[in-house]
Amino acid sequence: MRDFLKTTLASFAGILLFFGLGASGLILLLIGILTSARETGPQVEDRSILTFDLSLNITDTGPIASPTDVVGGALAGREVPRSMPLRAVLETLRAAAEDDRIVGIYLYGNTNPVGLGSGFASLSEVRSALADFQATGKPIIAYDLNWVERDYYLTSIADTIILNPVGVLELNGFRSETIFFAGALEQYGIGIQPVRAGQYKSAVEPFTRTDNSPQQEEQTQLLLTGLWNEFLTTAASSRDTTPQALQAIADSQGLLMANAALEAGLIDQVAYFDEVITQLQTLTDSAPTEERSFRQISIPAYAQTANVQNRRQGRNRIAVVYAEGEIVSGSGRLGQVGGDRFAQQLRRLRQDDDVKAVVLRVNSPGGSATAADEIAREVFLTSQEKPVIVSMGSYAASGGYLIATYADRIFASPNTVTGSIGVFGLLPNVQEIANENGITWDVVKTGEFADIDTISRPKTAAELAVIQRVVNQLYEMFVSSVAESRPISRTQVDAVAQGRVWSGTEAENLGLVDELGGLDAAIQAAAEEADLGINWRIDEYPRTRPLGEQLLETFFSRVAHTAAARDPLSRTLQKLEADLQILESLNDPLGIYTRLPFDLRIE
Repeated sequence: MRDFLKTTLASFAGILLFFGLGASGLILLLIGILTSARETGPQVEDRSILTFDLSLNITDTGPIASPTDVVGGALAGREVPRSMPLRAVLETLRAAAEDDRIVGIYLYGNTNPVGLGSGFASLSEVRSALADFQATGKPIIAYDLNWVERDYYLTSIADTIILNPVGVLELNGFRSETIFFAGALEQYGIGIQPVRAGQYKSAVEPFTRTDNSPQQEEQTQLLLTGLWNEFLTTAASSRDTTPQALQAIADSQGLLMANAALEAGLIDQVAYFDEVITQLQTLTDSAPTEERSFRQISIPAYAQTANVQNRRQGRNRIAVVYAEGEIVSGSGRLGQVGGDRFAQQLRRLRQDDDVKAVVLRVNSPGGSATAADEIAREVFLTSQEKPVIVSMGSYAASGGYLIATYADRIFASPNTVTGSIGVFGLLPNVQEIANENGITWDVVKTGEFADIDTISRPKTAAELAVIQRVVNQLYEMFVSSVAESRPISRTQVDAVAQGRVWSGTEAENLGLVDELGGLDAAIQAAAEEADLGINWRIDEYPRTRPLGEQLLETFFSRVAHTAAARDPLSRTLQKLEADLQILESLNDPLGIYTRLPFDLRIE
């Protein structure tokens, strides 16, 4: 036995040595670099510019890239999306406004949202923080080659907006483009039978149609119009123009070269990058060095120096809990809201006497009906013992809305996509493609509906009736939950439900949310509801573990393949991949879902 152990240990040591010069060596090197960086830390010099790269993906929680994303990207030479929590960005901008060493902000780059990151609701909060910074008298300068509306939503607030002479400003309106799989599924002999409650619950349509239904087109047009009007109003307010004037530009020009944008008053200067650098050098009173062209510090680096994650102190705690991503049954993985895991977290916070209030930040299109109901129950129980305030991010729809409805107060941004109170199920079968390839099934059963969940054949009319009954009952429970928890009647809820999506502004008018405001407003409301005064601090959940610890834990995990592609073909393929990956999250035990349409992108 002893010899066996010696041999085994020797073999294992050999394997470690073999890999030691490869991936594990890289991991240890990364950990060493991280540790060294933490020990030295970035420094803020006097008269520095805070640089804000718009490609920074602003998420509700921590990094969206798993350790395998980081290692895989490094090994394959791919770019791993950089991210930063919204609260950290907001606190960083506040700290910079109060810091005499920071003399201005430089906005550059292009937004490149990954998953639910950098949505318009989050950008709206960042824009407000930029306005507060601007109010201190410190300038904001924005420059790049090309901007689309999502970029201009932020850069339009700048004191000086500069576009490259060959640059283009896109101002042509919003669109939402849906991909439909019905034709491909039919071609390959895969059948889909939908069940749904709510005439606007269009999540089934990509699998059953080749175009939008009239109801889907109607609700999407209304939603986009609301969000577009908010964009026009916000941008116009910073550029001394009117929404009508911007709409006229969108309808008549769409794409503006730099000089045309200057003539229209949308930008302030046309200049090359080196000319912008000269202006920044003048502002910082600095000369270029080998390491930098002007005195500067990036937002992520400055966040480390200012320790912005929790500048408040106090024994009383406000727990900010992030529900970001698809709602799935079980524990879920990174970027998902696992029903079991999330419900357990809420139970722990409810039982923690030091937690005086809970802020539930929702940025989710929904998902599993049973998981959403499990979480909603815990929100209800928690609200019976301590204040629960909801802050809705860019998306809080369907199951994402259900988990919010029992909160004491609900905040939404004007451009939050919310509502979608409805239920659906997708019932696939592979009979045709299987039969064409010589595969058949035969079944022996003891009950009429014993094989109701088979995919070997289409559902019978009787089976569809059984499943539709369950969907209808879940819809009734959803509507009743909203009517029970919101100050609107059952009839009113049913009228605005039907699976229909609304903007945050419309949702407030309809009584689905209480007031417009961001995450900060929700946190302040929680402190007021719990009567904490100024004696409180914030704890955030789920907690993010150090990258080094995660790297070691996931050393033998598969290499992730997500990266932020920039060329049009790769971006299109990534969108298709993201749509198909949604299918992986459809794990509800009943096969029934409360989710947004597949997949609502606003561009």
